[in-house]
Amino acid sequence: MGLLFKNEAHVVFKPAKDVDLTPASSELYLRANVKAPRMAGFLVKVFAWFLESRIFGTLLLFILKRDNLIHKLVTNAELEEPPVYVPLHPFDDKEEQDVKQVGSDLSPPELVQQAIECLPVSLEKTLNGSKFSFRHWTISDYSRAYTSGEITPRTVAEHLIAAIHESSTPPLQMSFFINYKADDILKQATESTLRYEQGVPISALDGVPIAIKDEIDCLPYPTTGGTKWLHNLRPCTDDACCVKCLRLCGAVLVGKTNMHELGAGTSGINPHYGATRNPYSRSKISGGSSSGSAAVVASGLCPVALGVDGGGSVRMPAALCGVVGLKPTFGRVPHSGVLPLNWTVGMVGILAGTVEDAFIVYAAISCQLPPRLLSASPKVNFPLLNSTKPISGIKLAKYGEWFNDCSDDIRECCSNALERLQKQYGWKTVEVTIPEIEMMRLAHYVTIGSECSTSLSSFLEKLDFKELGWDARVALAVYGAFSSKDYIKAQKIRNRQMQFHMNLFTQADVIVSPTIGVTAYTILDDALNTGELDYINGAALVRYSIAGNFLGLPAVTVPVGYDKSGLPIGLQLIGKPWSEATLIHIAFAMQDLYVSEYRKPEVYYDLLNKNSVF
Repeated sequence: MGLLFKNEAHVVFKPAKDVDLTPASSELYLRANVKAPRMAGFLVKVFAWFLESRIFGTLLLFILKRDNLIHKLVTNAELEEPPVYVPLHPFDDKEEQDVKQVGSDLSPPELVQQAIECLPVSLEKTLNGSKFSFRHWTISDYSRAYTSGEITPRTVAEHLIAAIHESSTPPLQMSFFINYKADDILKQATESTLRYEQGVPISALDGVPIAIKDEIDCLPYPTTGGTKWLHNLRPCTDDACCVKCLRLCGAVLVGKTNMHELGAGTSGINPHYGATRNPYSRSKISGGSSSGSAAVVASGLCPVALGVDGGGSVRMPAALCGVVGLKPTFGRVPHSGVLPLNWTVGMVGILAGTVEDAFIVYAAISCQLPPRLLSASPKVNFPLLNSTKPISGIKLAKYGEWFNDCSDDIRECCSNALERLQKQYGWKTVEVTIPEIEMMRLAHYVTIGSECSTSLSSFLEKLDFKELGWDARVALAVYGAFSSKDYIKAQKIRNRQMQFHMNLFTQADVIVSPTIGVTAYTILDDALNTGELDYINGAALVRYSIAGNFLGLPAVTVPVGYDKSGLPIGLQLIGKPWSEATLIHIAFAMQDLYVSEYRKPEVYYDLLNKNSVF
């Protein structure tokens, strides 16, 4: 860390501008110092009771904050940087390779068409080649099947409803959805079928099933946030802006996906609506908090789903479930109609079976940039994925000690992926040092916890805590213990990290890392009714995600292989602010290296009835 002085109580940091970011830096990599045993069942109940006790709670919370270094590295840290409360980066027209600029005043269907025109003309022929042992059906597959009359949106909807029912009941009990309405799905699909019959589909998304995380408003469903009570205190009266964009494109919105309660965990185990199970192994977690959205895409129920990413909550489950997860720059996608659980770190994100589909939906929902961001030009860059050659001269920043702080399988797989990128495209790896990563993780935890607690404060005053899951009760008790001093110090740390990262981006185009530190772990029976506290695995899962949220940077994860048990592994790319086009270019190039090696999940539904192909 950039230290001037330290003792057992606090640390004095040198100014950010004086910290060495080169590979020869003397900055030490501090591994996550998590001191908390796994708890579930009766143990987590007892722990929650103690934390909520007026007598023992204050002491326990003090000990937890002290032992996990929050006092030393956040609360009592001495830093000269002023706080930065919102990670809002100046908007400018970046010079990106092989892009076209698109007016943000275009309608969502027009933006989708612009995105479709950026895709390779040969994509259909390439994807139907015999070299693929498995691939996800894409938006283009659905659109072509509907246009040709091979199948209708109504028939796909009927297949989907049957598949949801099967996946929700024994023996599978995958718990993908919190809420879906068969009659509403069929109504949308019937209307889409009629448009195709008349030859007037709205866009390539017309009739395509898309699921929505239950943190995003989508009529006619309540927005529960994974709880049993929040929708009663905060009724859903309209679609979120991102949902309106999809509806305008003719997409069939198929329901609200399961999530970790209040987004306050990384496992996707919800005691109210069930543990969302991983389609690659039903005994494993799918990750959180956008667990259901990742799992429905992996299982073939939808080619795309929306999630919300506050601390890796899109990228983490995407990596665990073997799909693509894209988190745009803070402010790129309008946030209206999303539960305000973490307003400076949360961002609507996209989970998709392919990079192309993530791009198409990104195009649809990034339709309205807030005026305050348009300091230069109201333009959005779309990547020309139909270029004959991948973009050139890309520099990938890698911090070796951080990159390697993961399981052996992940380290080997992601190192091989990076080598393949360099060999295939001639791109360069730039060795760097990213200081104070553990300090950033703790500052992010203080920030997301404080914002969640504050946003729910008026509701919690009216709430019977028996309606909360036990793990959520523990999380809220911890969140409520953070002080204004904790929060402000965390924002000073945000400023430092923004300076570090913007400095690094003068040397490289993206930062590369694994997406997760461990692959999906086993769902234990004792957690099903209470949830679980597993901060050690949780810290490993979020290890590489924090900069994207805390610093408002765009990031994407792409599947690059499997561990020895056949569980998916993802590689993450973190980009400069507003550089989604470059990220999508690189992710598309990465996908091209691995698409022939993708494996079919254990639980998979072929809604287009093309099992004979794969």
